[in-house]
Amino acid sequence: MYKIGASISVELNDKLFSDIKSSGIEVIEICFDDYDNFDFENAKMLSDKYGIELWSLHLPFLPFEKLDPSSLDEKKRNFTFDLFVGIIEKASKIGIDKVIAHSSCEPIPDEERDERLKTAAEFFSDLAEIAHKFGIVVAIEDLPRTCIGKNSKEINYLLSANDKLRACFDTNHLLNEKTTDFIKNVGNKIISTHISDYDFVNERHWLPGEGDIDWLQLSNALKEINYNGVWLYELGLNPPKTIVRRVLKYDDLYNNAFEILNDKTPTPIGKRIENLGFWG
Repeated sequence: MYKIGASISVELNDKLFSDIKSSGIEVIEICFDDYDNFDFENAKMLSDKYGIELWSLHLPFLPFEKLDPSSLDEKKRNFTFDLFVGIIEKASKIGIDKVIAHSSCEPIPDEERDERLKTAAEFFSDLAEIAHKFGIVVAIEDLPRTCIGKNSKEINYLLSANDKLRACFDTNHLLNEKTTDFIKNVGNKIISTHISDYDFVNERHWLPGEGDIDWLQLSNALKEINYNGVWLYELGLNPPKTIVRRVLKYDDLYNNAFEILNDKTPTPIGKRIENLGFWG
């Protein structure tokens, strides 16, 4: 069974790590919009103290007006690149060996798409080379809507820019491709996951079982490509406005994964709001 993980975007402290440890979760991804004041040494200390692996770090993607690897504005693109390199260097010093990246902001106009794809590919090829020097792999995440990287064709195009690049499979971002087709098409380039459920209308970040993904089919598809990464949840413990349920605990994530990875249909905890619009 894969190691079970969670994306963490709240203050790192003893209470948090104690709760994660007691749940059975073994790895975390650090995910913040701003790392200027992030205490990397504290993260390392807590990781060592509780035996929770710092699996990955999510590079920032907000604010859109400042950050965009696909931007045709060289100044904006260079700012993004320099920021990413600085974070990668700090992450490497505490033993993190993977960073997850978004390839664009949005919306992307149709008339700019080809050029933006090419620009993002060049950006990540250069970033992969620098990250490699720090012992870090850059994994590009599939994204929804008009973002660059919205399907396996675009992800594979980006990955083809440099053989050091890899992919992070977000299960709730694909709006024009089946999750199992994405897995098959990207294959062993997938080195990490962001696990959550949705209704195929827009990203929702629900607990698996609350949306429409066939989780046994998805899990089997990962086995078929010999995926050997982690099963890492990316969803808030507090319910979004699109679903009615209690606040989740890390135990809920572990139990949900245990069901899926033992070939059982996951038990939903919340009840989603029906007839949602695009944004809910």
